[in-house]
This record gives sequence, C-alpha cells and structure tokens, in this order.
Amino acid sequence: MLDPAVFKAYDVRGLYPSQLDEDGAYRIGRAYVEHFEPKTIAVGRDMRLAAPAMARAVIDGAADGGADVIDIGLVGTEMLYHAVAELGLEGGICVTASHNPKEYTGMKIVRRGALPVGGDSGLAEIRALADAGFDQVERRGDVRAEDIWSGFVSKVLSFADVSKISSLRVVVDAANGMAGLMLPPVLERLPQLDVVRCYFEPDGNFPNHEPNPLLPENREFIVHKVRTEGADLGVAYDGDGDRCFFVDDTGEFVPGDFVTALLAETVLEASPGEKVIYDVRASRAVPETIERMGGVPLVNRVGHAFIKQRMRKEDAVFAGEVSAHYYFRDFSQADTGVVPLLLMLELLSRRKRKLSEILAPFRSRFFLTGEINTPVADVPLKLQELKERYTAAGGRISHLDGISIDFDDWHFNVRPSNTEPLLRLNLEALSEELMIEKRTEVLDLIRA
Repeated sequence: MLDPAVFKAYDVRGLYPSQLDEDGAYRIGRAYVEHFEPKTIAVGRDMRLAAPAMARAVIDGAADGGADVIDIGLVGTEMLYHAVAELGLEGGICVTASHNPKEYTGMKIVRRGALPVGGDSGLAEIRALADAGFDQVERRGDVRAEDIWSGFVSKVLSFADVSKISSLRVVVDAANGMAGLMLPPVLERLPQLDVVRCYFEPDGNFPNHEPNPLLPENREFIVHKVRTEGADLGVAYDGDGDRCFFVDDTGEFVPGDFVTALLAETVLEASPGEKVIYDVRASRAVPETIERMGGVPLVNRVGHAFIKQRMRKEDAVFAGEVSAHYYFRDFSQADTGVVPLLLMLELLSRRKRKLSEILAPFRSRFFLTGEINTPVADVPLKLQELKERYTAAGGRISHLDGISIDFDDWHFNVRPSNTEPLLRLNLEALSEELMIEKRTEVLDLIRA
C-alpha cells in the first residue's frame, strides 16, 4: 500500500498499514535510489511497532535499486543525520513517524550532507517512480550493520563544556520514544547531574502519553513532575527525539521562540558576528537578542527543509523554530534534540540563576498567543481580507510565508496549512491586554 497522501511537504507520513505498509516502504526505498543514484546510504528506524518490518522493506528496496546500505538500527532521527554526514554517505532514510500517534508510520529522507528531501527537492520524483513500478533487479547492493553510537555521543558532547555543567536536578520525559535510548550514554558523561528519568523505555504503544509535547495535554506530566521534584529544569522529547521542549523551575512551559533566543545568546558568545536564522512566527525577542549579541538575524519560512537550505546559503551558525527544532552548523546544519539540552545545562550552570529568572525579561515584555489553528472555507480569500484590513490600518506586510503584519506594539503571522483547509495564527503584543484584544480581533476576522 502506498497512498499518495503520505507524501507530505517535508517527509513521508501515514497510517499503517492502510496508507503505507511494507510494500510501499520497499517502493520508496527503491525509488529513492533510482532517482538520486547514491552509492551508499544509511537506514535507521525508531521504536514504533511496525518500524522493524518497514525498515527491512526500505533496505531491500534500496539494495535492489543498486545501492549499498548501512543498517544503523534503532536510532533517533538526528543520529541518521549524523551518520550520513560523518560517514560521507550519499543519503539516508530514517523510518519514523516522529511525534504522531502510534497508528502512524513514516520516513524522513535526506541526501548527501544530511540535506532533506522534500516536496520540491526530490520527494515528488520519488513518488512518481514508486507509482510507476520497476524493472528487474540488475545489481543488488550489499547490506551491512554499523554501530554509530560512540561517534554520535562524542559529537553532541563537543558542543558544550561538560566541565562547566553543575549539579542540577533535571526531570526528563522521554515519552517512551527514542530519547530514552539516545540520552543515557550522554548522561553517563555527566555524573554530576541528578536526573529524574521518566518513560525512558522505548515502547511504540506509547502507554503513558503521545510523544508530542507541543500539545498541552502531553506536557501535564512533566509540568507536575518538575514541581513535585523541585527540579531546576524539565525536558520533554518527541517520538524520534529530534525536538526537546523545556519547562522552567516553576513548572512553566518555555516557548520555542524564547529557547531560540537563549540558545542564540549562547552560540553567539562563542561565535560573535555570525548569522542566526529564525522563523516568521517567532517573538521579537529572537531578533532583538541576536542583534544585542552582535549577530545577524535572518527571518525565514517555516519548515526544516527551508531552514537547512538557508543555513547553507548564508553559512548561518544556528537556527531555531518555534516548533522546537534547533539547528547547528557544526551538526551538518541539522536539527538535534540532544545539543540544546547540553547548551541549556551549560547556560544555567554558568549564569548560576534559575531559568525562570533568566526568562523574566522576555516574559515581562513579550506576550504570545502560541499557534491557533482555525478551519476556513476559502484560504486565499481569508488571507486577502486580512491583508486589506491591516495594510489599510498602517501595518507593514510581508509575504515570506503566508502573511505577516507588523505594527510597532504588536504583530502576527497567518499561514495556511500544507495539508488541510485551515489557517495558523501566531500573534504577539507588548502587553498582555493588547495581546488578548488583538487575538480576539484577528480571530474574529478569520472566523467570520
């Protein structure tokens, strides 16, 4: 089964087995090799119940297409990125459905240098080849297993000065996902930490909660745990471990834009004057912080494929998205969930202040709605209405991704979904009262 709907803007994702099964996985693996013609690729997988069989099918397809395949086994997605880059491979596929519920399967696909394959960079061609079928196997590639763990652990630890990390108490919610395997060998190198490990056993049934910390109901556990444990920091991971979400010492969730600002501070302290990329949804705290630290802020479209391409073009040192994707030039311009944790631990240790105190200047000035999704009947018409209303009121407009409207004391971005007839609103104001007022005003217009 290979439902065309599984091909998304940035990856492959669908219900198993009704939308995507082993046959579809074989076809994608083989089509990938026939289109890009790599000599050697890596294939890894997450802990989902169907992942072992799906990964075997991808490997078979790729090998039948003529590529040699390195099976790196059960890994977090960022480990696939690391393997492709560090081993000098021509590409790779990680069988994962990231943060989706247990019924899903999927793949994240990259080319040489861990550059993502998306809808406009090869995924459409893979879909067409997979649909068309294949000739007989001319040469079957070799398949071998390789352990990449030690190199990965050394790589992520190189981003922080481990000796500067103090004896903090940290709650980690691995959500029965890949962070439960990725983090232990890293934490072993940080014996000074007092880590409260929660749901570290990989389990594709996700018996405790879905592995998507963006949803408030999936954060309830770690918020409560940080408070009851008196922890300095809480960290929650998504299913494939490439995104980490922070909770401060009071149990308050830290928005991804504020994390981007803090990480930008840390990175720019070591690399002054460098470029840092952030997405159109972000708080003004991000560009202000980058400029204050002597960096060059660059706003960009949402989505890891666009971010990674821009990082290469600009030679940016770091990029962050509101959705908790954090990218580092020295990690092949790829996103990682482990490096941000290490940098946050180092930041707290060096400043010798609680995270809530460090965040207080942001929280007292920047008031965010978070992302609010609204189904609409006619997306282009609604965007036009918003544009006309707010440009007439003196707003400064950008069409970089959806529409962004800026006023001196508030701004918002509205983007259409890639897959559904809905609009995504992110709004910020310089007072809570104004944020509530403008949130209501913009939503009323969207929903009218």
